Amino acid sequence: MSVHRAIQAGLLVAALAAVSGVTFAMWAQQGPEIFLAVVENGLAWCF
Repeated sequence: MSVHRAIQAGLLVAALAAVSGVTFAMWAQQGPEIFLAVVENGLAWCF
């Protein structure tokens, strides 16, 4: 039963890694525009 549990955990980690990778790729593509829009609207207090 522990092997089955380890396989499930491995698949969960792989799925989370895939989702994180896709999210980062989308942010990397749109990140600069989002950042500039936030700064232009005065919502970024530290810049």
